[in-house]
Amino acid sequence: MSQHGVGPRAVTRSVAFLTAGVLAVPALTGCGSEDPAGKPLAAPDIQPAGRDRIADGGTLRWAVDSVPDTLNTFQSDADATTLRVAQAVLPSMFRMNASGRPERNPAYLESAEVVETEPKQVVLYKLNQQAVWSDGREIGAADFAAQWRALSGKDTAYWTARNAGYDRIQKIERGDNALEVRVTFSRPYADWRSLFSPLYPKDVMGTPDSFNDGARKKLKVTAGPFTVKKVDREDDEITLARNPRWWGEPAKLSEIVLRTVPRDKRAAELAAGTLDVAEIDPAAARRITVAARPQSSSSPLMGPGADRSAADALHSWAVANGTDEDAADEETVARKKLRKTAVKYARQQQALRGFEVRKSLEPAFTQLALNGAEGPLADERVRRAVARALDRKKLAETVLKPLGLPAVPVGSHLALSGQAHYADNSGALGGQDTKEAQALLADAGWVPGGPLKEQKKKEKEEEKAAGAEGEKAVGEDNKAHGGPDPADHLAHDGKQYQHPARGGGAPGAYAPKGTAAPANREAAPLAKNGKPLTLRFVLPSGPGSQTLRTVADRISRMLERVGIGTDISKVSDESYFKDHIASGQYDLALYSWPATAFPATDARPVYAKPVPAADGSLNVEQNYTRVGTDQVDQLFDEAVSTLDEGKSRSLIRKADSRIWAAAGSIPLFQRPQLIAARKNLVNSGAFGFGTPVYEDMGFLKKGAKPAAGPSAKGSASR
Repeated sequence: MSQHGVGPRAVTRSVAFLTAGVLAVPALTGCGSEDPAGKPLAAPDIQPAGRDRIADGGTLRWAVDSVPDTLNTFQSDADATTLRVAQAVLPSMFRMNASGRPERNPAYLESAEVVETEPKQVVLYKLNQQAVWSDGREIGAADFAAQWRALSGKDTAYWTARNAGYDRIQKIERGDNALEVRVTFSRPYADWRSLFSPLYPKDVMGTPDSFNDGARKKLKVTAGPFTVKKVDREDDEITLARNPRWWGEPAKLSEIVLRTVPRDKRAAELAAGTLDVAEIDPAAARRITVAARPQSSSSPLMGPGADRSAADALHSWAVANGTDEDAADEETVARKKLRKTAVKYARQQQALRGFEVRKSLEPAFTQLALNGAEGPLADERVRRAVARALDRKKLAETVLKPLGLPAVPVGSHLALSGQAHYADNSGALGGQDTKEAQALLADAGWVPGGPLKEQKKKEKEEEKAAGAEGEKAVGEDNKAHGGPDPADHLAHDGKQYQHPARGGGAPGAYAPKGTAAPANREAAPLAKNGKPLTLRFVLPSGPGSQTLRTVADRISRMLERVGIGTDISKVSDESYFKDHIASGQYDLALYSWPATAFPATDARPVYAKPVPAADGSLNVEQNYTRVGTDQVDQLFDEAVSTLDEGKSRSLIRKADSRIWAAAGSIPLFQRPQLIAARKNLVNSGAFGFGTPVYEDMGFLKKGAKPAAGPSAKGSASR
């Protein structure tokens, strides 16, 4: 799966990465006794085992995408590895459970609760009396206060990426003793549990200089089961070592080495024995799954030469033994090279038998973004037509069904199934309906036909001149879709579409009732004022983005059936977000957002109504679709300011219904999480929503077995 998405909550909801009008929004579910949040679609898959079964010591070699530029999660260039390090070495007052909901972290907190609401909200934290920093100093109010001052936004000398929540704090003081911290808010704040996770020592947060530079390359003082032993930028790895001052259950592992390994190299590194665990793509997952099967004549062929037919092999032998000496020599060299590659591949497959694939669903979802700033998609009716043309169930099946994961479309922009704020509000927009899509387009003035000859001629010329940056895949003449569907190996549409026989449209918009649909099932291209309805669909071109490109192809075919053309442009991974998504140079795009347990705080900038900046530009925050409304903003503001959790959830669900109705973005599916892990590695793998418990990770003792039964898919036992 492409990594074009926005990452950890503390980072990307703050630094990455609607018009509802008078549309009627259906009443929200949840009025009855059934919780609309439901349950997570997939459980964690971490091979749980009790600590008594785990060997003491050992080094876990874990693949990551990069050694981060900073170890401070509150800076703009923090990334997923920054968060992974912070989880292992720093305090977090709350962590996520397997349902994506915050729960108190007992290693640091005895309790935390709202003790006063009038005249001000006051939260009292009671700290674990054993909690100390690695230099021996107790964790206390001074650390909380330093972090508040750094992140409050009042001192611009701090180069912070986010201030949400901290800007609502009025004061922080010691309670009745050194283990109590009283936080008083100037305004009510529903998401107070999002604060101080992670918590940095006052040595880092105390001054602008220490905040800006002190935690970029190293963390001298920590307070987790591990410490940062070494950041090696030459070898691209970070070494975490067991913390001797850790007061909880001691870490089973001696060290964790986070190694930078490109995703397309990870299968080879696993086979070479230089990695123990790595997130992998579907192709690597299939290799490992096949390697683990007993070998037989019915086993699928994979690797070099697997796609060669008997005729190909016979032809190769004939050329190598033929009378044309030059051709024979060339073919002989090619056959030796293929044989050598095949032998290497077979050895790798043998080595991969020591691994297994652990899979779940990532706490993130892929969406189709519709840029509503200009062009056809500035018209809400066209955006809604695009949404109604999509069969989201089929798109989810395309990605998840081949992996054996639940193929359920995401029903909310603001939470995922199982999280407290989740409810399927997609009914505010409606499901796939070709007739409705075509009626919306007709109402917006887009009708079949029109003077498109010059446009087609121009597109043919552009097709010939297209370069690598804007590789044309689908044009208005749809030549790229004239042959078999390249995604047929993943899923089949299986549903026939016909032109609607519905009144009220423009003259000639629909074929007479009973007219047979064209063989290609595509509607006539639509036009308005002589211009065709063609949307620029921008995609990343990197090797890790094949799944996105397959989904985009599916979407293009669905849109063609209602008369919408797509012009797919593949751009470099490096420029995809910066030069296209963030700058608004696209009509359609696919990218991902992380799930959050605190949508009133984290999701507001993603869906906030863009406002003009002082210099005349448009301040979109993280709303890259540029679609927003005052009503949605108001609902977010109300949700974050009420301390009634039930009311706050209801307000968030109302906001989501209106975001759906505006059709600025269409959630598609929860992202797959595929992890290759050594078979004897326990309490590690596909964590799903849950925060990893680093001190419980390790390798089984010789002869020990992991937990058996259904709990093998649950979280680690403590």
